[in-house]
Amino acid sequence: MNDNQKIPYVVTSKSYTAVAINAAAKAGEWIKSRAGSAFKTTTKYSAQDLVTEVDKGAEQMIRRLILTHFPDHAILGEEGVEPGAEASAKALEAAREEEYLWIVDPVDGTTNFVHGFPFFSVSIALAYRGEVIVGVIYDPVRDELFVAEKGKGAYVHGDRMKVSREESLADSLVAIGFPPDPEFALPANMSVAKALAPKVRNLRAGGSAALHLAYVAAGRLSAYTEIGLNPWDIAAGALLVQESGGTVTDTQGNPYHLAVRYIAASNGQIHEELIHTLTEENATGVN
Repeated sequence: MNDNQKIPYVVTSKSYTAVAINAAAKAGEWIKSRAGSAFKTTTKYSAQDLVTEVDKGAEQMIRRLILTHFPDHAILGEEGVEPGAEASAKALEAAREEEYLWIVDPVDGTTNFVHGFPFFSVSIALAYRGEVIVGVIYDPVRDELFVAEKGKGAYVHGDRMKVSREESLADSLVAIGFPPDPEFALPANMSVAKALAPKVRNLRAGGSAALHLAYVAAGRLSAYTEIGLNPWDIAAGALLVQESGGTVTDTQGNPYHLAVRYIAASNGQIHEELIHTLTEENATGVN
């Protein structure tokens, strides 16, 4: 081999995962250290859509850590996108052609964080040519790290995760949510609650889409569905559910992809019944 030829440097997905874990853990530690302290809070899309200097600082930290290792990769982060569904769709469309795209939510559950309600997380995903290959969600309050690599399973505390075994909605604990959009998402998700409440064992609305998805993956929830989310809310958690043996689609049962904003994730066994119920009760968010 002549001296001018270079051996290409190939980075394995394990290295991507290590960077995602490190970024999520460091940001999570910093977020936890700021909990309970005074910080500036502003609103974005609506009075319910909060952002703090902690969200912005955490995203900057994650961006620096990722770009230190992978300077040529693209990053789609919540705090770098204007509020609203249209802006989110445009930002994703602009980033879709990127070979490697990191999708980051520095604080998923900002309202919970602001109020001291201990249910929020850091969510980091890596998509290769539009397909999520790494998903990491970190809950700094419980020090729980949920990790998935495409084709290699999903883990929490180093243990392999498996979805729950419920076979009917009647036996299921199902999570829903209420995004900060009073015009469309609020009434749409109220319809979801009305449709599911009589059919399930009980409903939960914790306020962090990422943690809801992680809990479906871990078998703590049977399913989770919500209308009006963004790519950074879902990307990491969707891979966790899939790699734990569950099913992720839109609310009409179509396959999940990065542009999906109306999510339905389950243990797989109740998925058909879940989609049927949402469709029958006109609660898919789609006219």
